[in-house]
Amino acid sequence: MKNKPIITLTSDWGLRSHYVGAVKGIIFAQIPEARIVDISHQVNPFDIMQASFILKNASTGFPDDTIHLIGINTEASIESPHIVVRANKQYFIGADNGIFTLLFDSPIEEAIELTITQSSSYFTFSTRDVFVKAAQMIASGASMKELGTPYKELNQRIAFKPVIYDSKIIGKVIYVDDYENIYVNIDHETFRKVGKNKNFAIGYRSGDDMIKRISTSYSDVLPGEKLALFGTTGFLEIAVNQGNASSLLGIHTEDTITIDFFE
Repeated sequence: MKNKPIITLTSDWGLRSHYVGAVKGIIFAQIPEARIVDISHQVNPFDIMQASFILKNASTGFPDDTIHLIGINTEASIESPHIVVRANKQYFIGADNGIFTLLFDSPIEEAIELTITQSSSYFTFSTRDVFVKAAQMIASGASMKELGTPYKELNQRIAFKPVIYDSKIIGKVIYVDDYENIYVNIDHETFRKVGKNKNFAIGYRSGDDMIKRISTSYSDVLPGEKLALFGTTGFLEIAVNQGNASSLLGIHTEDTITIDFFE
């Protein structure tokens, strides 16, 4: 592990309460040289689908051996134990409530169920009392096996998948960001494979209000106009240039989006 480990925090704690500060204080007490990065603390409460989207797209830019602490629905149980996962040459620590199967597209390298003694006698703040201790051990050079026992099978949480027909894709909105840009579970590869360079229409509600071309940037249309593009996440994005697409278009998480292809 490098001399100055990077530790990220993703949680649903918000910014008004003491939780973020408490965890950072323990990190600095146990790992004084740590560099802490806040990915987000405004995940909707207990929403592992939203958390996985945010962390998955953020973590790809971090260097090897970064340690990610996941503060979403962290209470341990027989069904969702505390684990550390090594994947994409990074470490992810959290409760196995299904979030890990949402995070990774490729097989993980290793998973360990944590058996280390927590830092307090309370069981309601696992990120502070368990996850930071695990991070400290990793940062100090401990092997995965020193943190616990091999964990064979992650809890399965199936991500929304689009329904694909010969000339149609039916998807769902999986995320709306702070700009109210809308992300749909249709990736660029699926769009190309099904579309085969045909004309298309992206529909998001009944009527004729459709998008019929893919833009390369928001500025491809005039301010206030709607557009569709494939951005850095790889997923279809529906937006309004300099506007709030979710509110203006009436599209929200889990709403249906269709793409019809035709000659």
